Amino acid sequence: MMKHLSLGQLEGPVLVFGGPYSNLQATRAVMQVAQAREIRASSVICTGDIVAYCGDPGETLTLVRDAGVAVVAGNCEKQLAAGAQDCGCGFETGTTCDLLSAGWFAYASAQVSQDQRIWMNQIPDVLSFEQGAKRYAVIHGGMTEIARFIWPGSEPGALLQEWSAVEAAIGPVDGIIAGHCGIPFVASTPKGDWINAGVVGMPPHDGAPQTRYAILDKGAVTFQRLDYDVAGAVAAMTRAGLTQGYHRALLTGYWPSEDVLPLDLRAAALASG
Repeated sequence: MMKHLSLGQLEGPVLVFGGPYSNLQATRAVMQVAQAREIRASSVICTGDIVAYCGDPGETLTLVRDAGVAVVAGNCEKQLAAGAQDCGCGFETGTTCDLLSAGWFAYASAQVSQDQRIWMNQIPDVLSFEQGAKRYAVIHGGMTEIARFIWPGSEPGALLQEWSAVEAAIGPVDGIIAGHCGIPFVASTPKGDWINAGVVGMPPHDGAPQTRYAILDKGAVTFQRLDYDVAGAVAAMTRAGLTQGYHRALLTGYWPSEDVLPLDLRAAALASG
């Protein structure tokens, strides 16, 4: 059964971040940003995938849970709560993403407690809130498929399909905020803006170590770069034996798994354009 939680009317700026990805250092940093900007926990939203590639899954879960921020379930939360054997992204067998995910998911599953699995199982599938006169929905990937990759260049029909599914489930919305793909962007549709807040746990494949979060204020969204203790995050991954490539991505800003990306978002295309 689909679980929907309304956060009601949120006053002032809303901080949205996706994909902590077991990156404890980055998650601490984004929480510190919220505190510095005096944004209350009730106006901080995570788009899911608290646990993934990096070295501190249990500690990152504890930090997010104890902070009291709103969280929408990602595919990683769903899979870990169910005791599944993979992350549920549906990567094609033999691709880099498929091969690398086996290592980090097994590590994360071994580190997550039963109490944390129970908590993850209770996270809502969809959040909604009002800011000013606009109503927003928050989902992970897609409404029709939690791990659906919606990219900046995705066909408009894909966005409208997901929009219709959201409204069928929770009623009309003026904007949708999503996560999952790891790339921050805004796409305009006839229904309103589709906003991906990006992720804090991994750079957006742009050649720099800073990650991203978003601030939504008065109907406008801005993407912010997040500086954090990258060396500490890399050290945690090294201690955990997670040295198959994502540890280098924290330093270089480029993913080891380009095969998941559309051609126009791969490093060669970005460099040439």
